[in-house]
Amino acid sequence: MKCQFTLTVSEGKRLIAKAIASLPEVRKALSDGMILLKGGTTVSALSEELCGQPLRISGRVTPRGTVSSGAAEPEGAHSLLLRRGVAEKADGRLAEIAREMGPDDVCVCGANLIDPWGGAAMMAGKDLCGEPGSVIPALESEGVRCYVAAGLEKLSPVPLREACGNAGRKASVWAMGMAVGLVPVPGRVVTELDALELLGWPRRWLVGRGGISGAEGASTFLVEDGSEETIRALLGLLRNIKGAVTSGIPSSMEECLRCGPGRPWHLGCVYGRNTQFGRDSDEKSDWNGDHRTIAEN
Repeated sequence: MKCQFTLTVSEGKRLIAKAIASLPEVRKALSDGMILLKGGTTVSALSEELCGQPLRISGRVTPRGTVSSGAAEPEGAHSLLLRRGVAEKADGRLAEIAREMGPDDVCVCGANLIDPWGGAAMMAGKDLCGEPGSVIPALESEGVRCYVAAGLEKLSPVPLREACGNAGRKASVWAMGMAVGLVPVPGRVVTELDALELLGWPRRWLVGRGGISGAEGASTFLVEDGSEETIRALLGLLRNIKGAVTSGIPSSMEECLRCGPGRPWHLGCVYGRNTQFGRDSDEKSDWNGDHRTIAEN
């Protein structure tokens, strides 16, 4: 018996979150140990699954490019620690927390790029990768179980090292939003395909990518199972996640519109003045998302 269905990117994030939340090692760490969640929309969906609390979203990719939150006074946790199920804000304490963690604990991070060989990397728009980018890549060396929650829309067909070797905050002359580098992150990558297997449907295939009318970036799947009861369970899960929206603390979902004095680490941004190209002119300060090119300014 086969079942075909399509998931939007936001729905796929919820599926991944449910799968990671179901893992025995995650359930054990939730009750007896520590789970460190590094902010991102997929990990925020997981945080909602585990403790009912979304995360503050910092960097993001929108039609305007690689931008950050526009909230004047950010609220909530970007990185969250669940210590025996009790949530505490981890921002500013990641190195301290990392020293406490061990083989019975879990860290979950998102990614901006994954490859078919299990590689994953996240964008870094702040100097020296910011706090998460400088701490999380080292956790696996301490024996911490690490998972990377990343949808299939992040999949690159070529090895990750090609992108990592060429990207860099200081490498781009100008950027739509802040210029970013790539930081490899450790751990087991969990996509929608992995999530289906973890949730009990190992015979599953990806049969389509993309779409229109809100399904841009969507994935279409085929699942086969000999049990009608199991297929009905799948349909129940799909009903539960269809229509899901992007997870995150609402106030943090507003994006920054112009780099200013409060964001000196945003290099190359065409929406502000902090660019190598035309640094001493106002040429870029009016390039504010109306799709004009440099030549047209």
